[in-house]
Amino acid sequence: MIAIVDYGMGNIFSIYNGLKKVCDRVVLINGANIGDMRDADGIVIPGVGAFDDGLRHLKPFSGTLLAIIRSGVPLLGICIGMQLLFEASEEGEEAGLGLIPGRVVRLPWSVRVPHMGWNNLHLHRYSELLDGITESDYFYFVHSYYCVPRNDADIVATVDYGVQLPAVVNRANIYGVQFHPEKSSRKGLRILSNFVGLICKC
Repeated sequence: MIAIVDYGMGNIFSIYNGLKKVCDRVVLINGANIGDMRDADGIVIPGVGAFDDGLRHLKPFSGTLLAIIRSGVPLLGICIGMQLLFEASEEGEEAGLGLIPGRVVRLPWSVRVPHMGWNNLHLHRYSELLDGITESDYFYFVHSYYCVPRNDADIVATVDYGVQLPAVVNRANIYGVQFHPEKSSRKGLRILSNFVGLICKC
């Protein structure tokens, strides 16, 4: 079962519908059924919005969520859901989840903000999450801040937008994508399908 954390930060039904195309068992986890998250084989944190708002909305889930992730259950963070995995952000004052060492910074002043539109990835290393994805494939981005991992080994792929910024990260069982796979057509569904596949292997 894949659990989507429904913490009030948007796009919940877009990612739900996307995952339902590649997995039969998808459950929305909200304040009424947090305990059901313990039965998850994989967890998805989606979202659109600001860093501090995301962490405040996520706080009721965080204890259960962190315990499950530390037990080895795969996690996929999408857009702001990826940024929340880091330690801190220039966008706010709240401490991030700290699952990936590093911070979140604003896009360069030399580019239009937010970064909105379709861009291709530059692949840095192999990850099962990107199986079947090439550098000619495009994905949909909407964001004003980006992640800077402390360890370059956590970077799977980057995108060129003023700087080479991390578009896909992976550290152990923790994955993050800055773009929206649920809005990225067939190749986005391939990434969601790959996440389901790596869950099965776990």
